[in-house]
Amino acid sequence: MPFGLTEFLYLIAAVLFIIGLKRLSSPLTARRGNLVSGVGMLIAIIVTLFDRHILSFQVILAGLLVGSAIGWWMARTVKMTAMPQMVALLNGFGGGASLFVGGAEFLKVELVGGTAPLDVAITTQLSLLIGAVTLTGSVIAWAKLQEVMTGRPITFPMQKAVNAVWFLAIAALATYQILTPDQLLWPFYLVIGLSLVLGVLLVIPIGGADMPVVISLLNSYSGIAAAMTGFVIHNDVLIIAGALVGSSGIILSQIMCKAMNRSLTNVLFGAFGGGTASGKSAAGLSVRQVTVEDAAMQIAYAQFMVVVPGYGLAVAQAQHVVRELADLVERRGGEVKYAIHPVAGRMPGHMNVLLAEANVPYDKLCEMDQINDEFQRADVALVVGANDVVNPAARTDAGSPIYGMPILNADQAKSTIVLKRSMNAGFAGIENELFYSPKTAMLFGDAKQTLTKLVAEVKGV
Repeated sequence: MPFGLTEFLYLIAAVLFIIGLKRLSSPLTARRGNLVSGVGMLIAIIVTLFDRHILSFQVILAGLLVGSAIGWWMARTVKMTAMPQMVALLNGFGGGASLFVGGAEFLKVELVGGTAPLDVAITTQLSLLIGAVTLTGSVIAWAKLQEVMTGRPITFPMQKAVNAVWFLAIAALATYQILTPDQLLWPFYLVIGLSLVLGVLLVIPIGGADMPVVISLLNSYSGIAAAMTGFVIHNDVLIIAGALVGSSGIILSQIMCKAMNRSLTNVLFGAFGGGTASGKSAAGLSVRQVTVEDAAMQIAYAQFMVVVPGYGLAVAQAQHVVRELADLVERRGGEVKYAIHPVAGRMPGHMNVLLAEANVPYDKLCEMDQINDEFQRADVALVVGANDVVNPAARTDAGSPIYGMPILNADQAKSTIVLKRSMNAGFAGIENELFYSPKTAMLFGDAKQTLTKLVAEVKGV
């Protein structure tokens, strides 16, 4: 393929990536943005395969068939509750691809007795380091989310010091590999091995409550690794795509940290939820339980209801039933909105994805800043499986680990109904002051089953 045409098509692909990313910023345009980005990636892949003459067309076709089959199978079989795990795993695949490509390019140069230019040598080592960290870090994130291993922070004495020394050892080996004129392979394998272990060490001390930030950060790592690999193989469109993914992931991580009133370093090294949480005790306090019949009566006559979804909604797969309940309220002349906290669930946008699957209109999904002032006029705030993101201790208790975290103002509604399996604490490990408020009624049980009963009762009112 002529050089000019290749560069022009790469430019088209890059423009489509940017347009697609912009459209992903709104639920109303996200699907089209995903399609636009996909078309850009298809163009980039086709141009690369034709231009580089990397593989035979038989191998390319076989890869397309196998990859498409695996993608189709995952799309059809992975449940919405397992979507965070799948995203974490896909981040790892991206890091692993950069690791393999960077490693292959390094070996190709070393085994023929050549010497890579300094810029290529540096970016090769970076692609190995970041790709390996992303691969194993994402696998650990998947294991925590899948509950293959504990979701709580795993810590050991002098953990930060060990991680720092480990990283310095990798940096020293990578520098030696860059500067040495001899074709030595042992530093190459050591860099990969130590980087793979570093990915594990960096993610094990992070608890389940911080998984949304970890997933977005690992996504950023996969983009940075791809950009470094683009420099290694001199592929402009890979550099652009990697830079876009890397920068957007970092920005999203910072936005989510701000939503928790915590710094990124605190998320990565604070082992949040690993110890005994401080805060006010609930000793001597009692909760007010409500029957399904009484809750249904409040909901049926509500003129304005705000639904606050949380991870419990995802676990119970109750998004379709909560949509059905909202439809009943609207048919009776009421108004329903959904309050979305930035870190609700186990991945960025988890609640948006769940509710979109249930065909909840996008204009009813309200971000925290949009909806918080409206809680005061809400007749009912229906909290489904959310905990820490509605805990008033974030405003009132200076000794609470979540103090200062922006929360949804569910406590300011005229009445609050909380659907929860039990009184167990959330990820922060503290009591929720909302549950003990005189305006709050607790409705215990599986969210889907409880909502199904509420739907039946509201129909009969």
